Amino acid sequence: MPNDDLSRLLTSLHLASPALPVGGFAYSQGLEQAVEDKWVYDEETAAVWITDMLCLCLAQQEFPLWLACHQAVVSHDAHGLTRLNEQLFALRETAEARLESLQMGQSLVKIEQPDQTEAMRLPMIEGGWTYTAAHAARAARSGLDGPAGLATYAWSWTENQVLSAVKLVPLGQTAGQSLLERLKPRIMASVTAACRQTPASCGTAAIGLAITSSRHESQYSRLFRS
Repeated sequence: MPNDDLSRLLTSLHLASPALPVGGFAYSQGLEQAVEDKWVYDEETAAVWITDMLCLCLAQQEFPLWLACHQAVVSHDAHGLTRLNEQLFALRETAEARLESLQMGQSLVKIEQPDQTEAMRLPMIEGGWTYTAAHAARAARSGLDGPAGLATYAWSWTENQVLSAVKLVPLGQTAGQSLLERLKPRIMASVTAACRQTPASCGTAAIGLAITSSRHESQYSRLFRS
């Protein structure tokens, strides 16, 4: 494998690693409330929940905006990136969703090493980085193309949801790995669908998810942050 390809592969693995200190493990994105409400109670219902979020929510809105942020960085469009970052923040319907996005985004910016070249560093942005915009910018400045970087983002999100299900349902480790294997084609389909969209055409109406997320903020006993 050429050194450039190997470097991009290692960058992708780094950005997708659960050891990346951005705090994603602290959030379930409504899954904990869904388990409390008995919507999710085994591997099959967990697969339905995660697949619906992946294909009906992220692929239709989050992923196209990730790609737009990536393109803005590649095109040196600072104004466009700021506008997209503001849009992503505005699309967070609940307090815990806003907290998650900003906390993870700012954490991702901070872990950049001081010996990186100026071209790879992410600047401060007014109002703070959302995680989606920060991840897209980091991927672009690290040399990952749009589909590869988005696949990294999608895998990281999916793995975190599966690990949350393993803890909450609970599922065994083997069931969790089986679920991840089942979700791989969904990840590929979601990335492909997002690549066909534009920011102007993307959108979703995840009303049930928004309600579940807002209810989670006052759930009496919980493992995940709100």
